[in-house]
Amino acid sequence: MDGLYDRDILLWSEQQADLLRRLAAGERVNDAVDWTNLIDEVESVGRSELHAVESLIEIALRHLMLACATPQPEPVQHWLAEALAALQGARKRFTPGMGQRISLADAWEDARRYADRKLAAMGGAIRPLPPACPYTLWELLAPEANVDVLLARLTAPASPP
Repeated sequence: MDGLYDRDILLWSEQQADLLRRLAAGERVNDAVDWTNLIDEVESVGRSELHAVESLIEIALRHLMLACATPQPEPVQHWLAEALAALQGARKRFTPGMGQRISLADAWEDARRYADRKLAAMGGAIRPLPPACPYTLWELLAPEANVDVLLARLTAPASPP
């Protein structure tokens, strides 16, 4: 191709969309389509959406952890609002094919590292955080998910084995 993909991806995407519409209508423009980059871009759309949902879940977990263990009571409602917004965003973008690909264990570990560092800068956590994620993906993404209930699960004493 002429390098348009590297110079101006917006213009390239508009041209490719036009070519695909023309191809779908029966016009013979097959040789003009940038198949290699088009295939890569189609694949990247799904990966990008998956990463967005994973990121929003991690942000929600991070804020739930901060709300649970902060030594300062003032930001708790702010962090709960942030957790709620992140979960709502994740719920809107989530698709069924993502369910098997999202690792809550990884999201929990990343969120925990962030929260531990932030809490240390604030004077230390007032309560320990669970070592593993206490939620399922479906609990976090359920339309009826309530951040106060999710927070209560973090602040409840661990049940004996």
